[in-house]
Amino acid sequence: MEVTVECQKRPEGSKTKALRREGLIPAVLYGHQGTESVPLTIEVKKAQKLLKDTSINNTIIDLQVPDISWSGKTILREVQSHPYKPLILHLSFFSVAAHGSLDVEVPIHFVGDPVGVKVDGGILDQVVTELAIRCKPDKIPETLDIDISGLKLGESLQLNQITLPEGVEAAGEADLVLARVMAPVGASSTESEGEAAE
Repeated sequence: MEVTVECQKRPEGSKTKALRREGLIPAVLYGHQGTESVPLTIEVKKAQKLLKDTSINNTIIDLQVPDISWSGKTILREVQSHPYKPLILHLSFFSVAAHGSLDVEVPIHFVGDPVGVKVDGGILDQVVTELAIRCKPDKIPETLDIDISGLKLGESLQLNQITLPEGVEAAGEADLVLARVMAPVGASSTESEGEAAE
């Protein structure tokens, strides 16, 4: 998925409080020219819609800045929000056009009912909900669908056991446990009591 959004260059010397009173949120674009960054503003409504439609470090955003005649592919690197009010304080955009592979985090979607849960009454423990991957900007998957239907009671699924989409490689340890099927709580203690009675 790709989203288009327009920003304006932030006037020099502008104060953040004054910008927010005008319905604007401070933002910054970096990575497009080495270490140089460009201060920007984005309308509050556009920023709110952007956050609904995208994920941090995951969705490609076609950013347009007409004031400086710049447009390009970016990702949202950071969102600063008010600690207890529903207010967006600052956005950071990172240009990906000039870069090769990126390190991003993608949500994991486990597919299927494990045998150990369906047949043996085990409990599925989803250890990891997001996976760190490395890929080119145009290869970032929205989610990673992982089939866990073959997991038996007492078994776990490790990172090195899954197949990632073409052009995507994992950035984590190969033996990272993604999910496991555990025995029902109290099962082992009940068995022990039965053995003791015998």
